[in-house]
Amino acid sequence: MHKVALLEIKNLRVSLENGTEIVKGVDLAVDLNQKHAIMGPNGSGKSTLAYALMGHPAYEITEGEILFDGENVVEMEADQRAQRGLFLAFQYPHAVPGVTVTSFLRSAINATRKARNGGEEDPVKIPEFRTELLAAMARLEVPRELAQRYLNDGFSGGEKKRVEILQMAMLKPRIAILDETDSGLDIDALRIVAGGVNELVGPEMGALVITHYQRILNYIHPDFVHVFVGGKIVAEGGPELAEQLEAEGYRAFGVEEVAA
Repeated sequence: MHKVALLEIKNLRVSLENGTEIVKGVDLAVDLNQKHAIMGPNGSGKSTLAYALMGHPAYEITEGEILFDGENVVEMEADQRAQRGLFLAFQYPHAVPGVTVTSFLRSAINATRKARNGGEEDPVKIPEFRTELLAAMARLEVPRELAQRYLNDGFSGGEKKRVEILQMAMLKPRIAILDETDSGLDIDALRIVAGGVNELVGPEMGALVITHYQRILNYIHPDFVHVFVGGKIVAEGGPELAEQLEAEGYRAFGVEEVAA
């Protein structure tokens, strides 16, 4: 029997609120213990795909299915998708003044635990949470003082991304989607973010890395590469496809790159 992947996207079409179609029929399957990369030029619709998978209200799914563990989540709210184990690391994470990183993480974990416990409160014990948080911060090279600061408030790009990887380590999603997570990162931050993804992907988690550049793929070696142009996947292959894109750009796929 054909094993169904944990996340299966079937003929997904996504439009903006004004009716403009951005994602034009995407099929994709991402499973645990797999690293997938979606590579495409700016404006190809990669971020729209990420937001639609997570349930952002500004994007309307006009056709197709998003199956997560065999269940169509298209009608579900973003928090319901998150509770099932879908996670999105944003390109530009929002600041939340007044909420520390620590209290945010505890609230997020407790919300997930409550949902998985049939709506019964099941808060994580503080000593257990603290031990796990400090271990994850040490492993991911997140400075301890960051935990006491307000979430993303005045954070550098690298600090924001480190905290998102910390969220991933603490929330333990089953599929993590990283949207342009390499934008604006210096090489140290890039190495740490990639290291976190490499460490977390395994029998309990799969990842979908959405990127414009091959740079992050020098550190996160993808199992599968999907080239995304004009709202569609136009080519698929292994890591060698990313290397071809690095060498030739998107011209081979009929795209004239506009200099950034």
